[in-house]
Amino acid sequence: MKRFYTAASVTGDGPFGVSLDSRPLRTPARVALAVPTRALADGIAAEWQAQGEKIDPRSLPLTGFANAAIDRVAADQPGFATRLAAYAESELIAYRADGPASLLAAQAAAWDNWVEWLARRYDVGLTITTGIMHVAQPAATLARIQTAYAAFTPFQLAPLDPIVTITGSAVLALAVAHDELDADAAYDISHVDARWQEEQWGRDPLAEKAEATRRADLADAVRFLRLLPESAWQ
Repeated sequence: MKRFYTAASVTGDGPFGVSLDSRPLRTPARVALAVPTRALADGIAAEWQAQGEKIDPRSLPLTGFANAAIDRVAADQPGFATRLAAYAESELIAYRADGPASLLAAQAAAWDNWVEWLARRYDVGLTITTGIMHVAQPAATLARIQTAYAAFTPFQLAPLDPIVTITGSAVLALAVAHDELDADAAYDISHVDARWQEEQWGRDPLAEKAEATRRADLADAVRFLRLLPESAWQ
């Protein structure tokens, strides 16, 4: 649609809203948009202020995550958390190749530290296997990861959704949530197999374009997380 406002500004003193001129910004479900931090509200207002003559929804990622948190995630927070935690049942970093040695070494270098991090942070382990046959993870591990995701708020779960799905890893997403990994590192660690393939056969221009989109989506999700209250990640 065409831009219908002059200025975007932050309103309130917690939770914080955003107004387009005198009109409060609302979600697609027509709920007043209200976010937990001034920094996040400032980011959302900046997205709207930066729009040109026409509004481009793709350039409003912070707004999109806030809308999702309010309209979608809050309506079924337990179910949303369970779906993301379920990625641990086929946890990426637990499945290693059966060769060649150079790929095995690349996977170990990228993933072993995060298996150890999970043990330190949550006091549970992963069953490591080779090949693609499914291996059941310990019940205590799945329960602990489920508990971790269940504790997240809707505003945390909304951006964690693309982080989990892009990385394919419930564990790496937890590391991102606790500021142990940035967006680029999380992407590279979760795509070590693709990097190895490129080293062998070269890069595909179409694949590069798709990768750039996924990297940008992951970066937007992490940026949203970092604008939430610091106390949320203790």
